[in-house]
Amino acid sequence: MSTGRPDRKSRTAAFWRRACTALAAAVFAVTAQLPVTSAQAGPAKLHVVATTSMIADAARQVGGEEVRVRELMGPGIDPHAYRQTRTDIAAMTRADLVLWHGLYLEAQLEEFMHKLAQRRSVVAVAESLPKDRLLRHDDYANQYDPHVWMDPQMWTGVVAAVRDALIAARPNARATFEANAARHIAEVEALAAYAADTLRSVPEQTRYLVTAHDAFNYFGRAYGFEVIGIQGISTESEAGLNRIAELVSLLVEKNVGAVFVESSVSDRNVRALIEGAAARGHKVSIGGELFSDAMGADGTYEGSYVGMLDHNVTTITHALGGTAPARGMNSRLSAGS
Repeated sequence: MSTGRPDRKSRTAAFWRRACTALAAAVFAVTAQLPVTSAQAGPAKLHVVATTSMIADAARQVGGEEVRVRELMGPGIDPHAYRQTRTDIAAMTRADLVLWHGLYLEAQLEEFMHKLAQRRSVVAVAESLPKDRLLRHDDYANQYDPHVWMDPQMWTGVVAAVRDALIAARPNARATFEANAARHIAEVEALAAYAADTLRSVPEQTRYLVTAHDAFNYFGRAYGFEVIGIQGISTESEAGLNRIAELVSLLVEKNVGAVFVESSVSDRNVRALIEGAAARGHKVSIGGELFSDAMGADGTYEGSYVGMLDHNVTTITHALGGTAPARGMNSRLSAGS
């Protein structure tokens, strides 16, 4: 019987909303009194704040020397659960342009972003994509799966949205932004072609992609894989014992031999699957670590959008019985092919 009182999770969420609203109001008040910096007063680089590392990479690729980009969520950070800090709020309120993903990816920042948009230039770049190309959210009505970067062809639309936002913020650099965007989109399209060609080598009977959470549905749709996430689209959802038991049965029934951990999600549930399958006499191994909601370390190949997806494609192909160059698409580029 219901007591009429909100549960603990609802009370916690309400607390954080109130705390973040109060913090934002305080920072707004302070930053409004700060002097204009030379970066704002002169023809210096456009100051851009991006929430995720994927958006930050797109802004750097398109903006080139015209921009200075700060990302809020670096390697290993889960955007579903991320909450802004006082430093983040100060950075966003002083930025020339704030780029965020939208589609409820940054769930804890949603309310703040809408308030910030009333006084600063704020663009939800993924929300520019046509709705008929988006996958419906399993758990929320009128919401969509936000993980569009898993399909490089979809990501080209986000790159175009970043380009348009930069042009709106600095119109006199239009030619630079357009040229850089065209070059980067060509790189992303080359990645999409490599992915399609490489993943085609995976036998159809092994095209089961089992991961920590449901981040790979656009990937599955693009390349013909059945995607199975232990948790839902958001890492805020929980996987119970019944869910684990169901998936163990599926691994045994489909003879799935490899599952994948993610760089920004705990591997606890993945290891529970492996142990459950072993208890039923079925061996399952970890096929590798995939980048799902965040890219690799700064300064590495996997720390770029192209490198992140190249790594995923190559790792999945090797683990599920396909054929791919040892270093992925990067091998081909190094060889000049």
